[in-house]
Amino acid sequence: MVLVSVIIPVFEQWDRMGDLLAALDRQTLARSTFEIIVVDNGSTAIHMPDNRSDNLELVTCAQPGAYAARNAGLAHARGQWIAFTDADCLPTPNWLESLLRAAGEGGEKNLVAGRVEMVPASTDPTVWEVYDLVKGIPQARYVNSGYAATANLMAPRAALDAVGGFDAARMSGGDAAFCRAAQANGYGIIYAPDAVVRHPARGTWHELVTKARRVKGGQMAPGTPLRYRLGTLLPPVPAIGRFLASREHPLRHRVTACMVQLALWGVECGEAIRLLAGGGPERR
Repeated sequence: MVLVSVIIPVFEQWDRMGDLLAALDRQTLARSTFEIIVVDNGSTAIHMPDNRSDNLELVTCAQPGAYAARNAGLAHARGQWIAFTDADCLPTPNWLESLLRAAGEGGEKNLVAGRVEMVPASTDPTVWEVYDLVKGIPQARYVNSGYAATANLMAPRAALDAVGGFDAARMSGGDAAFCRAAQANGYGIIYAPDAVVRHPARGTWHELVTKARRVKGGQMAPGTPLRYRLGTLLPPVPAIGRFLASREHPLRHRVTACMVQLALWGVECGEAIRLLAGGGPERR
């Protein structure tokens, strides 16, 4: 019996898949109880490791977008629980076991969000890595607001079936939309700090800009509540306040993150104007 299906969408990040699949091979959960479904989302070339596990299935999804790819993976999944992570993430060995433990303690009517730990490439992070380290992916705060990032999220199969999976038209923000739809169908969401995946901090301005544009596309997408769409155009005062209030990073790093955030706000405003003018959303 397959207990957990791990779904991983991939677009042009096949160079990272060897490390991710190796991390999944090291899971403390018995290999016979989980399967791995890798969904290629239109990459120019697919490079699967030669020594891949026998519990891995490769499928393809022609429709652009990670949420469309996750839906395609869901169509092949056999697990009672569906766990999501991304191609550039590295789960710790007890990741799946910790998610299932939290699910058992919280009950089957809950989504389970694990911790995402940002990791720099070296002990001397670049300015751009500093920003990503300070900003992070604060799952605990997200869960308090009723959603979680699919970099580290597990859901009952029944919850995904109840809402029809993810909004396949979205390039960003589909995880929050799914979580809110699941809650509207009677599911809760809990945080599992021991279920950790590590995510590399983005090391270049180009990478930060690409993500900012993709996130802006999700924020401006049809179906997003109007207050969120309008709020994305305001100065990033709340984010700057959180950065400065944090005690996890040195003051100089927090100040650096504030300066980068202000620069990215200009990028986000420009992207919002481009989208309102009829431009297509960024998918990378």
